Amino acid sequence: MIWPLNSKPKYEPLLRDQAQAPSAGGLDLSLRLRRNRKAEWSRKLVRENALSPADLVWPIFLNEGENLREPVPSLPGVERLSIDEAVRAAAEAATLGIPAIALFPNTAPALRDEKGSEALNPENLVCRALRAIKRETPQIGLITDVALDPYTSHGHDGLLRGEEILNDETVFVLVQQALNQARAGADVIAPSDMMDGRVGAIRAGLDAHHFQAVQILSYAAKYASAFYGPFRDAIGTNAILIGDKRTYQMDPANTNEALREVAQDIEEGADMVMVKPGLPYLDVIYRVKDHFGLPTFAYQVSGEYAMIMAAANNGWIDGDKAMLESLLAFKRAGADAIFTYFAPRAAKKLKEIG
Repeated sequence: MIWPLNSKPKYEPLLRDQAQAPSAGGLDLSLRLRRNRKAEWSRKLVRENALSPADLVWPIFLNEGENLREPVPSLPGVERLSIDEAVRAAAEAATLGIPAIALFPNTAPALRDEKGSEALNPENLVCRALRAIKRETPQIGLITDVALDPYTSHGHDGLLRGEEILNDETVFVLVQQALNQARAGADVIAPSDMMDGRVGAIRAGLDAHHFQAVQILSYAAKYASAFYGPFRDAIGTNAILIGDKRTYQMDPANTNEALREVAQDIEEGADMVMVKPGLPYLDVIYRVKDHFGLPTFAYQVSGEYAMIMAAANNGWIDGDKAMLESLLAFKRAGADAIFTYFAPRAAKKLKEIG
């Protein structure tokens, strides 16, 4: 039983003389919450949430080339990697105890078109990277993004007619994209497009082609956020995006709608669900986990990462402490795993501090 702060157990008079109770300014200090915080060993014993490398997913940007590590200026410390370097990064992730990586391509402008055709090429950048990483580090989980924005000339996640994003026509293409990635070795298909009905269609397509074991991580509650800018720099869509994505990504003002989105994706066969962005939407993460209990992921998006890095690089905050505190906030809100560009740095720091 938890006793209210203004009451005492009925047997307290038997334990001590109330008249002799220590006091400060007339206050009864028999209840001292600081006792559990007095030493590090005690703080560890009563800690409610814990963060480990096993909670992290490392998003990796891919680029054509060889022995190439190209910095992303708006994401300090993040680089676009050629496939051979991505293979090395996957091995590093496995060594650090990071269970999975997520792959995002920077597609050459010459390969982009209105239909996102390169998404269906079995020799595209993502598919070649999947095969290469699977050969060298088969124990690492490989998560692939299903959306057309890295491949379209207009920067949208779906097919475009005038200013309209076509839902059903896009879903048909997304199923083909998912199958293309599954054939190349993807363990988890992660549709981030926010088209209606795409999870059910992808699940049916995977099952029909004998990929029943491939999981679906749905970006179920993905908001039309201002925090995606550096990511779009990294995959080369910031400069080409026509208009905005508010007709398919969620309104930042809404939370009940997020529960409806998640419920629909679970009904259609999602194995895990994602809330994106992360820190500005901790309340949504909490509600989703509390309501459904399904494995719930969060994405600490590029803008969140960039803000922490900018403040740290200017000496305004302790970068490592802010990094770990921000990641722990996701666990406290109920997230089971976190996509974060801090993954290797955080894993190293967590191992260092034990």
